[in-house]
Amino acid sequence: MHVAMIGTGYVGLVSGACFSEFGANVVCVDKDEKKIEMLENGVMPIYEPGLDDLVENNVKGGRLTFTTDLASAVKDASAVFIAVGTPTRRGDGHADLSYVYAAAKEIAENMNGYTVVITKSTVPVGTGDEVERIIRETRPDAEFDVVSNPEFLREGSAIADFMHPDRVVLGTASERAQKVMKDLYRPLSLIETPILFTSRTSSELIKYAGNTFLATKITFINEIADLCEKVGADVHHVAKGIGLDGRIGKKFLHAGPGYGGSCFPKDTLALVHTARDNGAPLRIVEAVVDINDKRKKSMANRIINACGGSVIDKTVAVLGVTFKPNTDDMRDAPSLDIIPALIDSGASVRAFDPEGMDEAKDMLPGVDWCEDAYSTMQDADVLVIITEWNAFRGLDLERVKGLLKQPLMVDLRNIYEPSEMAAQGFVYHCIGRQEV
Repeated sequence: MHVAMIGTGYVGLVSGACFSEFGANVVCVDKDEKKIEMLENGVMPIYEPGLDDLVENNVKGGRLTFTTDLASAVKDASAVFIAVGTPTRRGDGHADLSYVYAAAKEIAENMNGYTVVITKSTVPVGTGDEVERIIRETRPDAEFDVVSNPEFLREGSAIADFMHPDRVVLGTASERAQKVMKDLYRPLSLIETPILFTSRTSSELIKYAGNTFLATKITFINEIADLCEKVGADVHHVAKGIGLDGRIGKKFLHAGPGYGGSCFPKDTLALVHTARDNGAPLRIVEAVVDINDKRKKSMANRIINACGGSVIDKTVAVLGVTFKPNTDDMRDAPSLDIIPALIDSGASVRAFDPEGMDEAKDMLPGVDWCEDAYSTMQDADVLVIITEWNAFRGLDLERVKGLLKQPLMVDLRNIYEPSEMAAQGFVYHCIGRQEV
């Protein structure tokens, strides 16, 4: 099967590479000539473990190519995926669908014969209907169906998520389109992956509802962590105790500085506005958005309080700036609230991140970027962990103590045990646990 993937961002590139691994002939399209040139030279524009090898193997196998020429890619394709960005629209909080609609029009102008057009981008309810209208208006004679196929890829484990998903959701009532999609996802059917066919509207809402539920779960455990600090409980024990309940589950019950990334912030906000526009406001989700924004902003105060109430003329060593480990994604990362607030409060900030520094440098001016974790700590007044990269879980604590002016650590990800840190002679501040 010939597949065109419009957009080589995180979703498009990973999905295109994985479909080619399934045996499809995939052409990934992007208007960014520099990005296409990088991909043709084997350079990944994003960091995702295993992606470079996957792309290289399928390029060598002749199943994966890259181009800026949408017309040639669409002309021979049976399935065309729209995987362009849907950022939050400035001014009103809605998803910006201009890239989706522009892609739909260009696809319509160039498709040849029956074509299934699939929205892979995260889009609000009703987007598929508008895509269909645009294509029909542009090409009244065209044979096509529009399908919703939301992605459920976690940055840092996206390839495994694509190859072994919990489910595949396909929104279409067309039997002809269903056959094309079944053929495309046949390798997953063979391993008995649940494939849910539903309406386009339900499919679009499933994506938003899923991400919003997970964001709510994170926000819930963060508020429970605050309560734990007040009453003398341990959020690790509370999370484990409730997570062992099969109705709740243990995932996304890790207290921290608030959620960030490319999905949760914009998807919760978009769902809030969709609900309001349809006269069914989601009060829980509205509260989640508000609590999370305030939480990220409050984290700098935790650090300042740990330093005795002031960071004026103090040096803060920061480990990790991406919104999560195993990605270089800085979108809505807690560090974007925390670090500027520390600098505004008079601190000097040194930082290191294994993959995110190139992306972060323009977003975080005034930071002294270091070559490794330990170089951030030399004569620093406090060490702060913002992102829980594995490399930070096994620091040489004696070396850390020798580099810092004082053995003071603020761990916003709870990757160390308070009792062990106390035994090592550290003053250790964490989230939702009793500091020893």
